[in-house]
Amino acid sequence: MREVLLVRFGEVHLKGQNRPYFLKTLTENVRRAVKPLGGQVWLADSRIYVAGVEDMRACGERVRRVFGVYSVSPAWELPKEFDVIAAKCVEMMRPLSGSFKVFARRSDKHFPMNSMEIATEIGGRVLEDNSKLHVDVHHPEHRLNVEIRDHAYVCVEEWKAVGGMPMGTGGKAALLLSGGIDSPVAGYQLMKRGVTTCAIHFQSPPYTGELALDKVLQLAKILGEYENGMRVYLVPFTKVQTEIHEKCPEGLGTLITRRFMMRIAERLARKFGALALITGESLGQVASQTMEAITCTDAVVGMPVFRPLIGMDKLEITEIAEKIGTYETSILPYEDCCTVFTPRHPVTKPKLDTMPDAERKLDIEALVAEAVENTRVEIV
Repeated sequence: MREVLLVRFGEVHLKGQNRPYFLKTLTENVRRAVKPLGGQVWLADSRIYVAGVEDMRACGERVRRVFGVYSVSPAWELPKEFDVIAAKCVEMMRPLSGSFKVFARRSDKHFPMNSMEIATEIGGRVLEDNSKLHVDVHHPEHRLNVEIRDHAYVCVEEWKAVGGMPMGTGGKAALLLSGGIDSPVAGYQLMKRGVTTCAIHFQSPPYTGELALDKVLQLAKILGEYENGMRVYLVPFTKVQTEIHEKCPEGLGTLITRRFMMRIAERLARKFGALALITGESLGQVASQTMEAITCTDAVVGMPVFRPLIGMDKLEITEIAEKIGTYETSILPYEDCCTVFTPRHPVTKPKLDTMPDAERKLDIEALVAEAVENTRVEIV
């Protein structure tokens, strides 16, 4: 008899012939997450298990943040002897009151009782021992889970996890990370689909300072906790913005700035081995996020641009930011480069065929190459 962490996964079950690859990746990601606690991790019979950890709750918190994990339960591993199993169930339910239901699952068909018989008999013994409990099969307050596998496993608590797909199974992408609310959420949404992510941040000193940089690195650190670290490319952007401000039509300044960000980000993304860019744009939220403006920015890159927030409103985005822990950092009052040289009357419906003329006074290749060459990398 020993205490273990029982780890459930959801969507991975649907992967057919590719399922072993996804399970292997997920198991390795769980192993990496619990390594600081010294836990042993193994995969057996459609479950991942963790053992050898003193603080099971702290271990559970780590595993809950592993993409691909659906839920986690502290459980007891027992011999497949019914009286031993039932006694442990009675002991675990003794401190509780209210309604409960026994959920039994028998993977080992050699076990002499079927799932219904297990649930009925254990439920009866729990009721005999604890008068403060009653059965509710529809909406129970407590779920007593009994699983008969290579061993017997019993648990009462179930902690919801982040879900999604295992990190590393969805390819690589580069996130344009500002200091705002939206872009960290966009990165999280793609990471949840198994995408390994680096971050690209544009700096414009002296208009943006060290506090703004610290804010972005903190956001990257929070996101990095979901994938064991994050690489952040810091792009010097002052010269580009100054040139745009001095040589381009004012109303198109923000849009041209976005086009340069996309060009530079694509160049850096290819160095990282990324296949796509990620942005936090939401349709119509600001002038540079109209359909016409997005068409103009996408025209300068040759890789896909993922916008997972495109149909969300600010309240929906904020709720996710609060859930993943980025909101409080995102609202710190430190400006990013997007607020530098903001036009008074930005064009909201630009024409794609007018953009080359709007940028004709700029040496596009030289500006992009210089920004890429002088980019530095931070690993958080």
